[in-house]
Amino acid sequence: MNKLLIAAIVGTLATKSVLVSADAFAATTTDSSASKAKRPAPARRIIKRKPKAEAAAAAKTDPIPEGATKWSCKDAMTFYLKGDMKRDAIVTVNWAKKDYKLPRQDTTTGADRFHDSASGMDLVVIPTKAMLFSDKDESRLADQCVTAEMAAGATAPTQSEALKNNPLITPEK
Repeated sequence: MNKLLIAAIVGTLATKSVLVSADAFAATTTDSSASKAKRPAPARRIIKRKPKAEAAAAAKTDPIPEGATKWSCKDAMTFYLKGDMKRDAIVTVNWAKKDYKLPRQDTTTGADRFHDSASGMDLVVIPTKAMLFSDKDESRLADQCVTAEMAAGATAPTQSEALKNNPLITPEK
């Protein structure tokens, strides 16, 4: 019963405040419309807009780095990788016409991982494929990416594969 009484009082007060604010709004609009009639109309600004083709050309696009390796992925996606994954601390990935400098990250799994927290780009390479992730929207941008050599049966040019195939490092049996 008390809840019903409180709800009725709150409803009554709410409708009165709406009516009061509507009356106040009407009073201010009539006063301001009278004052606007006395002022001259402001000059219109002409804004020139670029056509879409010019706007697209003005967008920053990085050329594919010279000497970069093409990685073909599932769903007709591609990216280009410049650098030696076996020894370089930073590689350059050209994805969606932009270059990303990705520093090497240590892993315990044996995969090569290159990750830049500023851009959110994350490249993970295992012996059979590479995957490109985005930390920003937590999505996989490209999957099952391989080079032409990998498509022919070779393994990925990773640091772990180079160490595994090095006779100086491989323990004797």
